[in-house]
Amino acid sequence: MRTPLLVLWISVVSLSLCAQTLRVQNGSQQASFSRESLQSLPHQTVTVHDPHTNQDETYSGVPLIELLKQVGAPTGHEVRGKVLSQYVVATGSDGYKAILALAEAEPDFHPGDVIVADTMDGKPLDAKIGPFRLVVSEDRRPARSVRNLVSVELKSDK
Repeated sequence: MRTPLLVLWISVVSLSLCAQTLRVQNGSQQASFSRESLQSLPHQTVTVHDPHTNQDETYSGVPLIELLKQVGAPTGHEVRGKVLSQYVVATGSDGYKAILALAEAEPDFHPGDVIVADTMDGKPLDAKIGPFRLVVSEDRRPARSVRNLVSVELKSDK
């Protein structure tokens, strides 16, 4: 009886460790970020209004475009022509997915902020929404603010 419980415990620990890592992918290029490695990168702060709680929330995190750069995504003036059909699929640990055009993450192209947040109101994200959350500042509803973010993948319409 102890063996099945041990296997279950190992599975739960493995899943929780996986949830602590964010995978960013562009084709065959991949990078993984822990909470600690994300904290070491330059952060940006954005405040968004959550209509569900009717409160403003201030998030701090790394601009999504900075993480995409690390896997060879086009940025800046490269975001034009066929590149405009590239999109990002952000996935939460529960399988929830949201899609953004690559151009929405590029500040030279779009005025809104898209960050991978690791803190809210100065505190680490709790287990309900973290350790990572995609935050899209220009959205009127937070439907694309994926909580428990586990992967970000850049894709193109071929």
